[in-house]
Amino acid sequence: MSALAALFDLTEAGHDAWTGVAGGPEGKRAFGGLIAAQSLAAACHTLDAAFQPTNMHLQFLRGGDAGAVLDLRVDRVYDGRTAAARRVESRQGGRLLTAATVSFTVPLAGPEHGVRTVLPAQPDTLAPTGPPGPAPSLPLEELDIRIEDVGSGPDFVRRMWWRVTAPLPDVPLLHTLIAVYITDLYGVDPASQVHGHSMSDRTHRTGTTDSSIWLHQSVRADEWNLLESSSPAAARGRSVITASLVRADGVIAATLVQEGLLADRD
Repeated sequence: MSALAALFDLTEAGHDAWTGVAGGPEGKRAFGGLIAAQSLAAACHTLDAAFQPTNMHLQFLRGGDAGAVLDLRVDRVYDGRTAAARRVESRQGGRLLTAATVSFTVPLAGPEHGVRTVLPAQPDTLAPTGPPGPAPSLPLEELDIRIEDVGSGPDFVRRMWWRVTAPLPDVPLLHTLIAVYITDLYGVDPASQVHGHSMSDRTHRTGTTDSSIWLHQSVRADEWNLLESSSPAAARGRSVITASLVRADGVIAATLVQEGLLADRD
């Protein structure tokens, strides 16, 4: 198993309870993408595979330790014939870190749209860049990340192409979990970029406070995917980022909205 895939292999710890492995060096801040992906994995463990996650809304309440395991507890909020809902709380040492709600559906027939006929520069034309800043918790040796930033000020757009280079099993849920994990990588950085800064500059207090993702179509993490994001607004020390996760064939696989802290340092 690849180091990346192993991050989402939870250990059962009681009724509707699981433990997620640590994802980084002790003493470093836990990566929000790992907490989100492990929370989604825990929720999925309580349902038959016929039910697929359609959206997750997660609030980051406290920062965690990257070197500590994550305790996950799932509340079965609703179980219907074609829909279900779960609430997931994550803790370390008894301290509540995040609270998430996850919705599931049995796929139904109906009209569909959401395909881009034109995509920006293909990843083969871009040089590998890695993440937009330090990422000590990520297995970067298994990831190919290529970033193209365009525009400035309110017109700033980040285009992050990514794929997993390690072999992955043909398990759709694993690919979805990896997508949730990767798309949180410096997810709120475009808000800083609008003002000519970056999260890694540490000129302001920054960090994700709230994250939502709507999962429309399946995704292959071992193929190229594009995360295109921008920030339409910031005020009162908070910013908002909207993003689309687009497959290489133009299909919009997911839509994301994140709120982030963007405040002056005292």
